[in-house]
Amino acid sequence: MPADTTIAAPENRPIWDPLVRVFHWTLLLCVAGAYVLGHFGPLEMTLHFYLGYAVLALLAIRVLWGFVGTKNARFANFVRGPIAVVRYLFTLPARKPSHAEGHNPLGGWSVVAMIVVLFLQVLTGLCTDPDDYLNVGPLAQFLPEGWPRLALSWHHKLGWVLLALIGLHVSAIYFYKVWKREDLVTPMITGRRRS
Repeated sequence: MPADTTIAAPENRPIWDPLVRVFHWTLLLCVAGAYVLGHFGPLEMTLHFYLGYAVLALLAIRVLWGFVGTKNARFANFVRGPIAVVRYLFTLPARKPSHAEGHNPLGGWSVVAMIVVLFLQVLTGLCTDPDDYLNVGPLAQFLPEGWPRLALSWHHKLGWVLLALIGLHVSAIYFYKVWKREDLVTPMITGRRRS
């Protein structure tokens, strides 16, 4: 009798719920739009501000969902201690998929970093006063003298930090695709990961 040479079809496992996926792609659009408008948009930053408000609303929803959401969305499921992160770092050279159920320990901390930096970016934007009498953040009037200008300075600096985090995120996706042969993009679209 000939040997069975058929390969079983990979099992599709649910990995990301619809709220996480919609959050991810909507956040991408809002941040990209805010960046483009902030650097190349009209002098009046009204749309930039609206996108900042949208980012703040998205962050609030995601943080709440991180405590009450589905298993893979909860922070308790993917924010690990330093020992777990170091152990995971030692697995990176292996040319095989990580098979993490959701975010791996390193990716979990990158999510936290992105949320914190985005929140600080929005907060500093709300507090800015660039002295142009046009693009004053709604909280600037409540701050002591000099603080709105400091907020503006930090808003620009945090923009660079955010770009660095986004660059690391995209590089990690590419690394997993090429080196570890693991597709991280499709599950964020379909919600399912092939095992």
